[in-house]
Amino acid sequence: MNFNLRNTLGPLFLILTCPIFVMMFWYTNTQLQGSLSALGELIIQNGFFQTVLTIWQPYFWGSAVAWKIILVFTVFELALMRILPGKTFNGPITPKGNVPVYKDNGVLAFIVTMATFCIASFGFNLFSASILYDNLGALFGALNVFSLIVCVFLYLKGRFSPSSTDSGITNNILFDYYWGTELYPQVLGWSIKKFITCRFGMMSWGLFLISYCAKQAELGDLSNSMLISVILQFVYLTKFYMWEKGYLRSLDIMHDRAGFYICWGCMVWVPCVYTSPSMYLVLHPIHLSFVWATLILGLGFASIMINYFADKQRLIARATQGECKVWGKKPVTVLAQYQTTKGDKKQTILLASGWWGIARHFHYIPELAGTFFWSVPALFDNFAPYFYLCFLTVLLFDRAFRDDKRCSAKYGPDWKKYCELVPYKIIPLIV
Repeated sequence: MNFNLRNTLGPLFLILTCPIFVMMFWYTNTQLQGSLSALGELIIQNGFFQTVLTIWQPYFWGSAVAWKIILVFTVFELALMRILPGKTFNGPITPKGNVPVYKDNGVLAFIVTMATFCIASFGFNLFSASILYDNLGALFGALNVFSLIVCVFLYLKGRFSPSSTDSGITNNILFDYYWGTELYPQVLGWSIKKFITCRFGMMSWGLFLISYCAKQAELGDLSNSMLISVILQFVYLTKFYMWEKGYLRSLDIMHDRAGFYICWGCMVWVPCVYTSPSMYLVLHPIHLSFVWATLILGLGFASIMINYFADKQRLIARATQGECKVWGKKPVTVLAQYQTTKGDKKQTILLASGWWGIARHFHYIPELAGTFFWSVPALFDNFAPYFYLCFLTVLLFDRAFRDDKRCSAKYGPDWKKYCELVPYKIIPLIV
């Protein structure tokens, strides 16, 4: 298969099937007790296309309530990005020499968003906190439509009015729509990529979790399994916003353009699939023993904290140019040289000590462990609560190999030197 055909059929398949999968996944968790076998029986009985039509047709365009929720949430988060205080900081220089500029107010935005939702619901009774769960089908239907429109806008903007020189097309309109035409799109001073990833996707994750808790309580039985799952995810989200500056320097932001891949993923896949263990628990109020509840909560918290401290070690090492201590010692570092497409010579620090001395992407292991511990309160009656863990495992292992390949091309012999110091990609002694 030639390159152009592969880059047409692959994006076409994902653009057509991903929205269908989300709707069927939501339906399985909320209408079929999370049973994939029940979904399979439904497909065998009615046929695949009739099953899809039956599930999706009532919610294809969403609903008035769903669109109102999305509009209010979008305006609110855009306003918080602009009005909340925060220090200005620069992202990493791009291959074409551009430097994205951000405001560091993620933690404050997260607190304000969650507090506003809770106060409006529990304090002033403006709406039921279960409103998101009660409108899940319509919300995911509307989010599918909304995200596809946003992706069309970003395609046209990157093609005809790009914000920087980090843009362009391949003359394959389907691939450009899927991958994106612009690395860092800006509209009226708003970073669209930061908004979609950090404010729309990750922020909605927390709101859905609150709604799931409220719905289970409304049904009469708020279980400790739900509380453990939600608490651990909130710890993770808090960690994310404390580390937001680091995320804006990650492979997702530095390399992936603002197209269907990242935009639909953050606007639809994240609120549906990432929250799925707790979505499943709404109708499965499992009560764990004190010992198991404490063990799961403790191990989950430790996993998330290890992931956080690993990211923090690297940030500090780079900010101080290696003039710091890691685990009480001066760190082993590699000064890596690289060159932008304009020919400008740059350098960065590669950390080979602490958590980063164990494996080049060891921080993925505690991230996967944290995901397991907020999924395992659902126990093992159905596979659905573990789909996100399986997806994330594939995603992170693929990202590790992609990142190694990119770093090898970028840093050349300095990356080879780093790999000699840290020979394993993810799991020590294995890979």
